[in-house]
Amino acid sequence: MIDTHVYLGRWPARRLPDGTTAALLARLRRHGVRQAWAGAFDGIFQEDLGAVNARLAEECRATGMLVPFGSVNPRLPGWREHLRQCHERHKMPGIRLHPGYHGYATNDPEFAELARQAAAYGMVVQIVLAMEDDRTLRPPFTARRVDPAPLAELLRAVPDLRVVLLNAARPVPPASRMWVDFAMREGVEGLRTLAAQTGARQVVFGSMLPLFYFESALLKVKEADLPAADRGLILEENAAGLLRA
Repeated sequence: MIDTHVYLGRWPARRLPDGTTAALLARLRRHGVRQAWAGAFDGIFQEDLGAVNARLAEECRATGMLVPFGSVNPRLPGWREHLRQCHERHKMPGIRLHPGYHGYATNDPEFAELARQAAAYGMVVQIVLAMEDDRTLRPPFTARRVDPAPLAELLRAVPDLRVVLLNAARPVPPASRMWVDFAMREGVEGLRTLAAQTGARQVVFGSMLPLFYFESALLKVKEADLPAADRGLILEENAAGLLRA
């Protein structure tokens, strides 16, 4: 199993179960996860993203299991250097973006420039559409929900761009180079419906550990009762293919 959506560090609004790297790794290993793609909570709220990404890379390297996905904010003047460091210095296969917290939209010019450069580096671009249910947000942690619709035009314009939408609670338009996880997908047969809408080849397993319970994602897979081939794609093969591309 490959988990494409975990975080290291502390969520500032509250203490979380499995909020340490050791506890997170123990949870993942207990459930047979062989690899997890890790972002940093600090990458949402701190401005010195160069330091954030260096710490993330070092911590992931020590585990032999976590794959670092760096933070880049195109609204910061040093974003090009942050992206270059993620690619060249830290050898990260991708980045994890939080537009809702950093104050830009998926049709903003600075985001398009970032996406083009990441594609040129061959990096996967993860876009977090939301971190929490809108009803639970309280100052100073409010963030606008991200609209993925403009990405269709960007994907047509940048043929090497590969996008993973994290926490896509609502339906998204299917696209051959856009994948989605289901950490915030709720409702009866939510995962089965998502796989039918987008195709099983465009869905990846993402737990959002430690902000969400890992077992919740597993129960969604079990409840979906997918064909074995589709289950294998979602649990591992799609994510593995993304890193090989």
